[in-house]
Amino acid sequence: MQQNGFHTFAQRWLPQVEAEMRALLSWEDPQVAPLYQMMAYHLGWVDQTFRPGDFPAGKRVRPLFCLMACEAVGGDPSKALPAAAGVELLHNFSLIHDDLQDGDETRRHRPTVWRLWGAAQAINVGDGMFALAYAALLQLAERGVPDGVVLQAVARFNQACQALTEGQYLDMRFEQQERVTVSEYMRMIRGKTASLIAASLALGGLLGGGRADQVEGLARFGESIGLAFQIRDDILGIWGDPGVTGKPVGNDILREKKSLPLLHALAHPRVGERLQRLLQEAVTPAGLPAIMALLEEAGSRPFAEQELVSLHQAGVRSLEEALGVHATSSPLMALADELLQRQA
Repeated sequence: MQQNGFHTFAQRWLPQVEAEMRALLSWEDPQVAPLYQMMAYHLGWVDQTFRPGDFPAGKRVRPLFCLMACEAVGGDPSKALPAAAGVELLHNFSLIHDDLQDGDETRRHRPTVWRLWGAAQAINVGDGMFALAYAALLQLAERGVPDGVVLQAVARFNQACQALTEGQYLDMRFEQQERVTVSEYMRMIRGKTASLIAASLALGGLLGGGRADQVEGLARFGESIGLAFQIRDDILGIWGDPGVTGKPVGNDILREKKSLPLLHALAHPRVGERLQRLLQEAVTPAGLPAIMALLEEAGSRPFAEQELVSLHQAGVRSLEEALGVHATSSPLMALADELLQRQA
């Protein structure tokens, strides 16, 4: 019933989120049309010649979390649609900039914005999307949301923006930092990944008329699930099935990504020094088996999986505190479970 409820909810509301975003990306001046068309390209609505199509667009989990939280506290999700659109646009702004900062040439199996149109245009496209995310939030008043609540929503949204940039700063700094601890890494993903998921849920609870304790409980649920979501990505980035993920085993190691399993192994008393020596040179496919063996010796996969389970359990407790007996039947629980059991 949970899964059916989740998919029914998604089928009903995601098209409305898309419509909300498309309305925000409209333009009147043909001279600036390509700016919005580049945004539309990133969002999966057009190809690189700006012809309409249906292209990979991501999971859209953040707007779903927002609307589900609104309904879970007894609100009307339609009133929260501007916030749902706003959090998705904010997320995609961060991806456009992240692709450029990381030098990633593809996203969702297509060339990234910067790869097609250059770094300067990509920065501007991301900045434009950032501005539209705030414009979306300000449309809440048109849905009958009181001004005081709109102000609270904007403040919560702004906190998430700041946390995102903090997380991205740490992520980039870690690329130049020889040693990164597990606790430092967790601090980074709390900002870069978990903060916006937490804000999405808090916004939904706030706009649905939830009590203050419910809003904070939903935010804690979102933070726990957001951290677990990233750790699941870390596990799949090393041990995922290539036939499902489309990436080779050990892909994150080949990319020299400092993910949780690798950091755990580097801190291991017996394995750390040996692993560090292997990582001092560029990692090649030929050298990957030796690194994978050290991760196994350190127990890094079971460690990451246990962290994921612990965070999921903490999230469930927070959701139960926020929603009481309705937590277990909520689509929120189903979505969280689906995200953490995914294989890609």
